[in-house]
Amino acid sequence: MLYCFGGAVLSGVMLAEPPVAPLTNSTSVLLASIIWYLVFYCPMDLVYCCAAVLPLRLVLSGMKEVTRTWKVLGGVTQAHSKYKDSLLVMIAIGWARGAGGGLISNFEQLVRGVWKPETNELLKMSYPTKITLIGAVLFALQQSHYLPFQKHHLMLIYTVFIVVNKSRMMLTGSSTSPFATIESAIYKTLFTGSSPYAALTDEVKKPCIDNGTTNKTSSPARTKESSENRAAGTHTPVSPVRGPNEAKEESENSINCKKTD
Repeated sequence: MLYCFGGAVLSGVMLAEPPVAPLTNSTSVLLASIIWYLVFYCPMDLVYCCAAVLPLRLVLSGMKEVTRTWKVLGGVTQAHSKYKDSLLVMIAIGWARGAGGGLISNFEQLVRGVWKPETNELLKMSYPTKITLIGAVLFALQQSHYLPFQKHHLMLIYTVFIVVNKSRMMLTGSSTSPFATIESAIYKTLFTGSSPYAALTDEVKKPCIDNGTTNKTSSPARTKESSENRAAGTHTPVSPVRGPNEAKEESENSINCKKTD
């Protein structure tokens, strides 16, 4: 029920209305329960096999996208009736009403005993969440008279776009969002490039400059001994105890390196 009526539940919580109000419609609850049972527990998986046929999937997906339009518009209209001058509230309520199933998925998983914070829709939006957010913005602008469109014209354009694009994605088997190019251009324009923050805070570490005192090459005798050990299949452990001369030389090398930096 949380997944089926997630949009109504989430918008009710945001508008300080009873979140159990969607469950008062006994017909909708009974229909959702019957469909859930037939999809998961029908003998021979007949309902699922029929729904998996491509023509029927296209029809069902188109009906779902049409329903999404009505949900987004209903959320925006509901928020507009209470907060006429708040564009942000209208966008938030329309978004929650249309994509509530995805936005409330973490709470729904927590109720089922599964916790997957990496699937948060707010951190990594899926295509339905993105397209619902765009629809909420458009309908909120139209309700506030910032967008010179009639309501029914905007509904027709938005519905045709999401239905055609969803059908295209299903027919081609592509999961690429149509907004990927725009998102990439905005990201490269606004959120990339070298930042002066690292230079100001000295987070970029400079490489240690060798002043010639570090012994880079080992002696020929030690090289010959190591090659003989490898050929014989043995390994000579190196003692961790160092003599005073070696320790003094290493400390002098580190001091020189710091001075060079």
